[in-house]
Amino acid sequence: MRGPRVQPLLPMNPAQKNYMDCISQYPQTFVTGPAGTGKTYIAAAIAADMFKAHKVHKIILTRPNIPAGKSLGFFAGTIEDKIAPWVIPLTEVLEARLGKGRFDVARKRGNIEIVPFEVMRGRSFNNAFVILDEAQNLTPHEMKMFLTRIGEDSKVIVNGDVTQHDLSGTSGLQVAIDLMHEHNIPAAHCNFTHDDVVRSGICAMWTRAFN
Repeated sequence: MRGPRVQPLLPMNPAQKNYMDCISQYPQTFVTGPAGTGKTYIAAAIAADMFKAHKVHKIILTRPNIPAGKSLGFFAGTIEDKIAPWVIPLTEVLEARLGKGRFDVARKRGNIEIVPFEVMRGRSFNNAFVILDEAQNLTPHEMKMFLTRIGEDSKVIVNGDVTQHDLSGTSGLQVAIDLMHEHNIPAAHCNFTHDDVVRSGICAMWTRAFN
């Protein structure tokens, strides 16, 4: 199935260039920083391009701590359907780069999976591109569980903003980054700053103002 013609993914600043290089060179990349820097877009775009080129068999999208109760209950369908609205920033990029037809077929065949974090335990992923969004809201125990799920021939992007976590204790994202450096684990950490915001000029101004 032929997808749409898309422009090659090109970095908009040195931080994005470094991020893209890290994804290419390392099996796991931790990426932190404020919204609007392209963290999510670049990860999803590279995932789509690798899937289209048959470099990975599957794309896995997940994120923790989806709101419970009424806000989640309003959405019909399975738990995968309920989580879908929270990964729209990822699925929109995948659909744009793959084309709606290929995206829909891949979803139906299970080659693109939206996996609630709560059901990650017991699973393993091989030959997959795995994107964990909003990772700052994982506890250290949950982060350990996630990072030990990953099998062979996979790319893993762990995306979050450690300054914005909603936990009472330490963010598992920060713990994982610290352990990566301490134990020389072959992974990368890319940190974006407010100066790297590319979404819009006013977005950058608001990001700086709130921080």
